[in-house]
Amino acid sequence: MEQPNNKPKGPRNDGDKPKRTFNFYWIYGIIIVVILSINLFTMGGGSMEIEPMEYQEMVKNGDVERVVVINDEVAQVYIKRDKLDQEPHKSRIPRSMMSGSNVSGPHYAFNIGSIDTFQQQLQEFNKDYGVRYSFKRQDNWGREVLQWVLFLGIMIAIWMFVMRRIGGGGGPGGQIFNIGKSRAQVFEGGKSTNVTFNDVAGLDEAKEELQEIVDFLKNPKKYTDLGAKIPKGALLVGPPGTGKTLLAKAVAGEAQVPFFSLSGSDFVEMFVGVGASRVRDLFKQAKEKAPSIIFIDEIDAIGRARGRSVSMGANDERENTLNQLLTEMDGFGTNTGVILIGATNRADVLDRALMRPGRFDRQIYVDMPDLKERMAIFQVHLKPLKLDTSVDVEFLAKQTPGFSGADIANICNEAALIAARKKKKTIDRQDFLDAVDRVIGGLEKKNRIINREEKEHIAFHEAGHATVSWLVEHASPLVKVTIVPRGRSLGAAWYLPEERHLTTTEQMLDEICAALGGRAAEEIIFGKISTGALSDLEKVTKQSYAMVSIYGLNDRIGNISYYDSTGQNEYAFGKPYSENTAKLIDEEASKIVEGQYERAKRILTENKDKLTALARQLLDKEVIFKEDLEKIFGDRPFAKREEEPLIRNGASTPGATEAPAAEGQNTAGVEETGDQGPAPASS
Repeated sequence: MEQPNNKPKGPRNDGDKPKRTFNFYWIYGIIIVVILSINLFTMGGGSMEIEPMEYQEMVKNGDVERVVVINDEVAQVYIKRDKLDQEPHKSRIPRSMMSGSNVSGPHYAFNIGSIDTFQQQLQEFNKDYGVRYSFKRQDNWGREVLQWVLFLGIMIAIWMFVMRRIGGGGGPGGQIFNIGKSRAQVFEGGKSTNVTFNDVAGLDEAKEELQEIVDFLKNPKKYTDLGAKIPKGALLVGPPGTGKTLLAKAVAGEAQVPFFSLSGSDFVEMFVGVGASRVRDLFKQAKEKAPSIIFIDEIDAIGRARGRSVSMGANDERENTLNQLLTEMDGFGTNTGVILIGATNRADVLDRALMRPGRFDRQIYVDMPDLKERMAIFQVHLKPLKLDTSVDVEFLAKQTPGFSGADIANICNEAALIAARKKKKTIDRQDFLDAVDRVIGGLEKKNRIINREEKEHIAFHEAGHATVSWLVEHASPLVKVTIVPRGRSLGAAWYLPEERHLTTTEQMLDEICAALGGRAAEEIIFGKISTGALSDLEKVTKQSYAMVSIYGLNDRIGNISYYDSTGQNEYAFGKPYSENTAKLIDEEASKIVEGQYERAKRILTENKDKLTALARQLLDKEVIFKEDLEKIFGDRPFAKREEEPLIRNGASTPGATEAPAAEGQNTAGVEETGDQGPAPASS
């Protein structure tokens, strides 16, 4: 959670005053003024425009004194002075034309059409009514020049407007001619993200690494006196939602040097050469303001390994951008005083040249928070909430193993929404438990219609999960079992897995056995199976193949792993083993699953009466908890005494951060029932 960082600002001098910039919309105002001024130069010098028939009526009434024909196009009519105070002229002619020199006219004007016909009419009116007439030539060059100036001005304004829109807005990099300029957001001169390291809960090791970089920029002499060199780059690696971007914001808030922030996709453009040009401009600006920091979020957008593409041909534009980035970070030229911080959750696809020391000297792994770190994260996100006294931070942290910081923030917000929906004044413990259920399992479907037979299948399925997990040693402790539809599942068994870093063969076999307990219970009770075990089968299939081909936990395959941590076999056409080995892997994986399925059936057959009692209670209550199982089964045979987590000191696990986690490990477990496809796994 981000807290405001109210830092005192120094006194401002006259040089710090913001400069007024030209507002582009003044051009539109000038155009409007010009158009209005043209209207003042309308034909007739401001006289009233009338129709030829009205002019003829005025002549016949004896009101017209004389007529002046301008350029054989417009006739200007002068009314006799004694007639101006009479109707209809008194009401038609504005009062501004009835004073001063405007009294003499012209008072009216109209287009004459054919000059020959109108000249004949003038002669007749002169003879019959004494109307004098004359012809006059008048040059309109001023108006024509004004029209041309107006036309050119409008064209220039439209062109500027279109160019600004094409370029993506005003400012540096906004014009189409500046498309190769960097689009980085710069924090300097007192501008900050208002986030400091104090606002980042947990991640102590990552903060320590980044604080050293910030301290080097603030106090370089302390390090240079010992001959140390500042690291050129630091790469933040970790799953989504663990706080990589938040750490970068904290660096921007702590560092008293210019901070350039942008995303990897900001270098990508439809024009050739734009990415490399933006990289050059970015480092040029950073060097001019050195010492400085550049932060590139989602750097895998431009840092993907070269030559690895599904189409057997890499994207030249993206590779050119990466090549320019490699050169700027550590090339022939010197690049002193510029530190690059990158963030990605796909470090396995990055180019090896980008990862080497001299470019990214440090790789900071931002892992999922452990129990103590989750407590600290909860304390940050619970500050603005109105909590009930029943809320225990340690209890909430224990209920959310494997959750990231973003997931914890989401749970706190969901709990507040649930409490508001129930019209509560404070947020209590049950609201947080409901929020955990909502985040992991999805929205509760209260109106879904399920017939009695299906409901019994679901109840025995979930009771089978609960029974087997209760009676095997290494299965995760059960929290509750429900047959209330939630999300895409028709029922679920909720577990609280242990936070462990290593998993043994026995632990994985017990997890597979517990996952198959639902289908085994259906076969024992009803003599037939259903499609409700889809998510269970998906889970055990992944686990069994991982045991055989990745973790080396199978005797026939031996201590061999076909897992590729570098990702180079991602686009390979063949598998890294022969057809005989592939057949052997399939056989061993199937043997593991079928063996645990028979074991689950044996356990449930021996405890069939307890399984039935549990299912009947589940049909009545729809939700049962750990206490209900204790009443039926008694104390769990393999219940473990709660201990403080052991802190590993000096033990090394090579490749532990690269190998894929075992299914269900460090994750709030949910055994789901439903044939609508697997529901989203927990965080």
